[in-house]
Amino acid sequence: MSAPDFWDDNEKAQKLIGEMNAIKGSVDQFQVLAAEYEDLAVLAELAQEEQDDSMTADITTGIASIVKKLEDFELQLLLSQPYDRLNAILELHPGAGGTESQDWAEMLLRMYRRWAEKRDFKVEVLDYLPGDEAGVKSVTLLIKGYNAYGYLKAEKGVHRLVRISPFDASGRRHTSFVSCDVMPEIDDDVEIDIRTEDLKVDTYRSSGAGGQHINTTDSAVRITHIPSGVVVSCQTERSQIKNRERAMKMLRSKLYEKKIEEQQKHLAEIRGEVSDIAWGSQIRSYVFHPYSMVKDHRTSEETGNIGAVMDGDLDAFIDAYLRQQINKPEKEA
Repeated sequence: MSAPDFWDDNEKAQKLIGEMNAIKGSVDQFQVLAAEYEDLAVLAELAQEEQDDSMTADITTGIASIVKKLEDFELQLLLSQPYDRLNAILELHPGAGGTESQDWAEMLLRMYRRWAEKRDFKVEVLDYLPGDEAGVKSVTLLIKGYNAYGYLKAEKGVHRLVRISPFDASGRRHTSFVSCDVMPEIDDDVEIDIRTEDLKVDTYRSSGAGGQHINTTDSAVRITHIPSGVVVSCQTERSQIKNRERAMKMLRSKLYEKKIEEQQKHLAEIRGEVSDIAWGSQIRSYVFHPYSMVKDHRTSEETGNIGAVMDGDLDAFIDAYLRQQINKPEKEA
């Protein structure tokens, strides 16, 4: 940061400052934990020397507090993969079922927004296609914050809802599915070969939520990568040029994710492994009726407090998934 040319590239400088602040935050958090531990150890030693049982309650509360903080700190340290620190691009796509599935997609959209707010992450809507009657047909979010992708990669897969449908006059139980795709917002320094002749670029009028954001010009951009069939759209900016830049970033991220998936699939075939969590497989069930429960099928983590989960309380599921991924090599070994 002290280099004379540090601010020549403002975007790169901001990223470096964000990374520095995150690392500094981890160091500060460690120092606070170390100080709390020392204070607790001194208090325990004093209670033992003086045979003072009145300190027991304070010591017990202090231990519970520091254990919870240590678990949170450990989870942050688990996010050590190359792209964990990056922003996340999250897409929601309803399955078959029309309005019912589209409404479920909107519920998940709210859930992820609430989760991001609790972490002070910024959320930008890159693309939004409203449902015919209710909900959304598709939505793409950019969730900006340190380790956003590291956390949200745990959410990739199909989310299943079981409930009494508010759209069914007969009050029957319905099952709905929404696929959640998550990828890192790839930095410009990652090599992804995209040829101009392989791209089909279409422009159209924005259809996002919010009257003041609806343009009267064809500023929204859709880019199709012909060889792979990957399609990305962006309509968040008023400028067609800005939307194209953002769409190209999304395309780079999708093509990178596709490349990694193909490599992992190839390695699995060589090793003769059968993956428990295939692309697009069901990862979690949200049951509203006949009982209340959210269960993750990969980790068996579950809770009956479905209201808290829909309000963005996802950390227990994310924590369980990340710890499972860290422990996998040891179990396989």
